[in-house]
Amino acid sequence: MIRSILIGVLAVGVAGTSYWGYKEHQEKNAVLINAENTYQRAFHDLNFHMDALEEKIGSTLAMNSRGSLSPALAEVWRLTSEAQNDVGQLPLTLMPFNKTEEFLTNIGSFSYRVAVRDLDENPLSDEEYETLKNLHSHSTDIKNELRKVQAMVIDHNLRWMDVELALASESQPQDNTIIDGFKTVDKQVEGYSEVNWGPEVTQLNTKKENLNKNIKGKKLSEEEAKQKVIDFLDLDSKAKIDITRTGDESKYQAYSLSIENKDKKSSTNLDVTQKGAKPIWILMDREIGEQKLSLNEAADQARAFLKEHDITNMTISESSQYDRMGVFTFVYQQDDVAIYPDAVHIKVALDNGDITGYESLEYLTNHHERQLKTPTLSRNEALEQVNPNVQVMDEGLGVIQNDLGEEVLCYEFMGTIENETYRIFINVENGREERVEKMDGTEMNYDTA
Repeated sequence: MIRSILIGVLAVGVAGTSYWGYKEHQEKNAVLINAENTYQRAFHDLNFHMDALEEKIGSTLAMNSRGSLSPALAEVWRLTSEAQNDVGQLPLTLMPFNKTEEFLTNIGSFSYRVAVRDLDENPLSDEEYETLKNLHSHSTDIKNELRKVQAMVIDHNLRWMDVELALASESQPQDNTIIDGFKTVDKQVEGYSEVNWGPEVTQLNTKKENLNKNIKGKKLSEEEAKQKVIDFLDLDSKAKIDITRTGDESKYQAYSLSIENKDKKSSTNLDVTQKGAKPIWILMDREIGEQKLSLNEAADQARAFLKEHDITNMTISESSQYDRMGVFTFVYQQDDVAIYPDAVHIKVALDNGDITGYESLEYLTNHHERQLKTPTLSRNEALEQVNPNVQVMDEGLGVIQNDLGEEVLCYEFMGTIENETYRIFINVENGREERVEKMDGTEMNYDTA
C-alpha cells in the first residue's frame, strides 16, 4: 500500500516537474522571440530611416529658399535622431560601431545648428553647402551597405539573437554575417575625414567631452531619468516615451528621449545627462499658430522657465524673432559681469508661450564661480582701442572665450556703424581687440532673470 502511494507521489512529482520545465521552456522561448522581434524591427527601421535621411539630405541640395531649407534640415535632424534610437536598440554594445554613431550625431548637430538660425540674415555658406554634398554622398554609402546586410538577413533568415550570442562569447570567433556587415559600415565611416563640420560642431564635440567631468552625482537608471523628464516637462505619467543611451558614453554620458504628445499634436526630442537627468537640449516639433505674444512677453516666459528650474542670475544677452518664434540667449551674470561661456538658448512659441527649444550644453559644461580680475586698463583706455567710426551706445564687462579657448575678461562695447549693430570686446589687461560680433538685427536686453 505504502509502495503504491510512493509510486503515485513520485509520478505526480515527475509530471509536475515536467510541466514546470515545459512551462519555463515556453516562457524562455517567448522572451527570446520577443527580443528577436525587437531587434529585427529596430534593424529594419534603421534601414528605413537611413533611406529617408539620404533622400532628405539630397533634397536640401536643390533648395534655395529659407522656407524650404529650414524645415528640411530640421527633418534631417529628426531622422538622425530616429536612426540613433534604432541603433541603440540593437545588441551592438560589444562591437565597435561608435564611428557611425558619432557620424550620425554630427549630422544631427550640423543640421540642427543650421535649421534654427535665421537663414535670411545668415544664409548657407559655400563650406556648409559642400558639407551637405559630402553628407549626401556618405549617407548614400551607408544606406547601400546597410541594404546589403538587410538583403542577407532576409535571404538567409539570419537571427539577431545569434549576433548577441556571438558578441557575448569570448571563445568563438566573431565571423557572424551581420557583425561583418556592421564592421564594414563602421570602417567605411572612419574614412570620412574630409567632412568639414564647421567650428560650431567641432566646439560642440569638445563641450560634450567636458560634460562628463563637470556633472557630478549618481548615475540614474533609464526609468529614473524618464521620471525626471516627466517632472521637468510637466508631462502626463502615461506619455509615450522612448529612451536610449547615447552611443559613445566615454565622451557624452546621456540619455536620448523621444516623446509623443497626441493632445498637443507635437513630438519632443531631448538629451539629458545620466547624472541627475539635467536637460542638455530639448526640441519640440509642432505647428506654430497665429502670433498672440510679443517678444517681451515671450522673454518673460523664458525667464520663468529658467527660474522654475533653478537656473538663476541669468540675463538676456540676445533676442530675435522669426517664424512666430522668440529666440533668446541668456548668460550668467556674476558681480555685474556677463559670463558668456555660461549660456542657455531658449525658443518660445509666440502663439501660446510653449518652450519649443532649449539648449544648456554651454552652461552645464562651463558654469562655475570665477575669480574675476580687476581691470588693468580704464574704461576710457579701452575705448581708445575701438574703431572711432563706431558710435558706442552701451558698455559693460564680460567674460568670453578667445580663439584659444581661454576665458578672458573684457570691456564690452555695443555700437553702430551705418545702422548696423556691433558688439566689441576689448581685453581689460592689454587692450587687445578679442572679438567683434555683428548682431544681425538682434535686440539687446540686460534684465536679469
